[in-house]
Amino acid sequence: MSSTGYFNLKYENEELIFINQTLLPFREEYVHTDDYNRIAEAIERLEIRGAPAIGVAGAYALALSQKCLVDSTTFNTAYNRLLRTRPTAVNLAWALTTLKEFFAEGDTPKNFNELIDKAIAIHEDDERRCDRIGEYGIKIFSKPSRVITHCNTGKLATAGKGTAFNVIKRGFLHGLVEHVYADETRPLLQGSRLTAFELSKNDIPFSIITDSMSSFFMQKRKIDLAITGADRIAANGDSANKIGTYTLAIACKYHNIPFYIAAPKSTIDASIANGTQIPIEMRNGDEVLFAHGNPVSLPEFSALSPSFDVTPAELITGIITEDGIYSYPYNF
Repeated sequence: MSSTGYFNLKYENEELIFINQTLLPFREEYVHTDDYNRIAEAIERLEIRGAPAIGVAGAYALALSQKCLVDSTTFNTAYNRLLRTRPTAVNLAWALTTLKEFFAEGDTPKNFNELIDKAIAIHEDDERRCDRIGEYGIKIFSKPSRVITHCNTGKLATAGKGTAFNVIKRGFLHGLVEHVYADETRPLLQGSRLTAFELSKNDIPFSIITDSMSSFFMQKRKIDLAITGADRIAANGDSANKIGTYTLAIACKYHNIPFYIAAPKSTIDASIANGTQIPIEMRNGDEVLFAHGNPVSLPEFSALSPSFDVTPAELITGIITEDGIYSYPYNF
């Protein structure tokens, strides 16, 4: 591919423009809308995904709900609609609450342009956080390394250059990443579809492997370190990420391979003490029984599809944020 001219989302001409990630890597199709309901549906359908990205998209959607008429009832309706789209990623609730508190400041509600400016500020803030995460993250490499990652953490998951993916990219540009193993990330294949797409766009050498192959390559000493993102981090460092991350962390622990998480501090939920309090989104079992609409098992079979799991803090070597790298036991 070798062209980096893709983007995740941007605000232009009073519309949110975003790439439909469900069509990748086969088609790069962008959606233009000023309808907050359409954006809410996009978040639910995973057309827009990634904890930081859905936070930014939610902020724009909430602002756009006031485009035609500034009205507190409409605002609260939009807020509640957007809030229930994805329960696990804390960035969405953080961004929506930030805009809600801003809307209520002072004696009169903020107008549409003021709300959009606040959403743009949240967008630009995420860009800066991604840059800082990349700057700190390069410190985890002590030699040219072979890296494994799970799910997608690049431009497609954020409003900036990415979290864990940005660390990998910076490492590659500095000659510190030799090869990347991209877990396919069942059941929706964010690794084989999205991470592979971004690795190819950036000319980073990679191989797609199934989630169950990671231990094999660790045993063969083909992997030097692991790095993933996170959707919500508890006060003690327990971290929720795409289902399969916990399994990867356990394998890393057994094989004495460093396991890192990269995430902005907006992903840290200081209101919860540990991972048992993180809500886990349960998605439709059809996502397990079908792949891109094609059956991979009999549709009458029962399937379960938790979207996330929680990796205990003691399995995490370090958590890379825009403020630096934290080590266990975590004290943010």
